[in-house]
Amino acid sequence: MKVALWYNNKDIRIKNVPTPKPNKKEMLVKVISCGICGSDIVEWYRLPRAPLVQGHEIGAQVLTVGKSVKKYKPGDRVFIAPKVPCMKCYYCKNGHYPQCLEVKERLPGGFAEYILVPEILIENGTYLLPQDISFDQSTFIEPLACVVRAQRLAGVKKGQTVLVIGCGMSGLLNVKLARTKGCRIIAADINQKKLEIARQMGADIITNAADDISKQLVKESCKKADVVFLCASADSAVEQAWKCVDKGGVVVLFAVPGPDKKVVVPVNDFWMKEITILTSYYCGPPDIIEAIKLIEWHNIIVDDLITHRLPLKDIVKGFQLVTDGRKSIKVIIKPNI
Repeated sequence: MKVALWYNNKDIRIKNVPTPKPNKKEMLVKVISCGICGSDIVEWYRLPRAPLVQGHEIGAQVLTVGKSVKKYKPGDRVFIAPKVPCMKCYYCKNGHYPQCLEVKERLPGGFAEYILVPEILIENGTYLLPQDISFDQSTFIEPLACVVRAQRLAGVKKGQTVLVIGCGMSGLLNVKLARTKGCRIIAADINQKKLEIARQMGADIITNAADDISKQLVKESCKKADVVFLCASADSAVEQAWKCVDKGGVVVLFAVPGPDKKVVVPVNDFWMKEITILTSYYCGPPDIIEAIKLIEWHNIIVDDLITHRLPLKDIVKGFQLVTDGRKSIKVIIKPNI
């Protein structure tokens, strides 16, 4: 079978490797669709494990199952989470599923024709796709689940003013989800094309992130934002987030600068204004279940975010599109075409 072995964003090699055979507690799936996530191109995050097969936004079809696997059968359409929590440890019991340290096994990367799914992911990380969710739509389940979790942690509710800084895929999903909750939404980006898309997705106001967003907020809404979602990692975006949150508000760090960057937090100002800073990393099983329902019930439309579908042989082009960011939103790799 063919896999895309990632060394860095400019060095991705298509390799032929033996197709694995499942043991009695494993199953083999055929990857139909796998999205390129924004985190896939973050080299400081991925390089320590290179070379590796990336890809964790997966829609697949079950090919063969081990004799002990009873939950799934050949032909089943599935979404598979890249990792799962144990649901029993201190962190899981307190809702911090991404911090679970008990289960360390990860799903093999989805930029491959086939994946061997281990037992723990069959039991706790595999979900049957509803008939109304296509394989391409299933690539949004994991990123949308991350957005679901972030907005839940931030307590987003009807009537709030929500600012989204950065209108890539995660930013636009935040716009879409906040729209379903009856929020007033301001979207900021330096790319005018993405701002226009954000408007189409439900943003009430769009503004260039290179301008003073806080002044625009006050002008348009007579107040700053109740919740700010930072979906861009640039230093300037972080500074804008600090300036744009209202008293008693929340800043959610959905994206972060590289580990070599020093972020200065205006602690004294935030202390007096009772500002909350939240981080949101990954998602948990309840968020995945909610994301599946949101897509299945058409509460969140995702097809309009897909800009490119590419075969595995063109994955370098896909990474270039996502890295550049100006002409793409959602790039999906189709390993078996």
